[in-house]
Amino acid sequence: MAMFEKLFALFLLAIIPNSIAQVDATFSKSMYITWGAQHASLQNDDLQLVLDKTSGSAAQTKIPFLFGTIESRIKLVPNNSAGTVTAYYLSSTGNQHDEIDFEFLGNISGQPYTIHTNVYTQGNGSKEQQFHLWFNPSTDFHNYTIHWNPTEIVWYIDSIPIRVFRNYENEGIAYPNKQGMKVYTSLWNADDWATRGGLVKTNWSNAPFTAKFNHFRARACKWNGAISISQCSSNIAANWWMSSTYKQLGYAQIGQLNWVRKNYMIYDYCGDTKRFNGQMPPECFKAQF
Repeated sequence: MAMFEKLFALFLLAIIPNSIAQVDATFSKSMYITWGAQHASLQNDDLQLVLDKTSGSAAQTKIPFLFGTIESRIKLVPNNSAGTVTAYYLSSTGNQHDEIDFEFLGNISGQPYTIHTNVYTQGNGSKEQQFHLWFNPSTDFHNYTIHWNPTEIVWYIDSIPIRVFRNYENEGIAYPNKQGMKVYTSLWNADDWATRGGLVKTNWSNAPFTAKFNHFRARACKWNGAISISQCSSNIAANWWMSSTYKQLGYAQIGQLNWVRKNYMIYDYCGDTKRFNGQMPPECFKAQF
């Protein structure tokens, strides 16, 4: 029986190519530089983005995905990084786009980075949560992972979950599950809003600013149009992200998440009653983890 199941799993892998994961793809195989080419370097499994007063730089994957795990190790801009934003996110295109964000907002030397997370569904965002970190993200590489399946989205830093956004589509709350998304990275100047709401401007005497990436892995389902909506969410062995293991955080992971929320969360849109005039987004009344 075990041999039959193994052969059947191999058969499924052969007939459903959309579900084959990109386990070993490097930056150079997966991505290309989209702007600021003179400020960027892409070689083997290393990507370097540079920002100076003339330009920033950016890269994106060649193909979009629907569900799976996207991860990269990142070393952020060191020292006085105020005004700079290093972005690492998934996004579809168009006015009704979906998006899952990691953005790293720089600060003056000695002050912590702000980790900005957000979700867009059908063009609507305003689901921000922000955190400080328990380490200096500019002195070494750290792993930043987005895990996304039909049940939930989880943001991880060094395997520690910091945020969860669950699917309540059956209750009328939009969830990103019908559009393929590419992975984007960029380094750019945002001193009109990034640091203390734009109060601290970029000090160009510190330029050029550099963010480094390595070990990019997109262990995810390849998007191939509308047919992928069903293929990428099928309960088959190839779609490992559909396993019950990934439908909800385990007990230990919930403990880690609560530790992060208690000690390092600095903003939660679900706690901002003034912003929404008391009309809070409906998911704020739902369990997320």
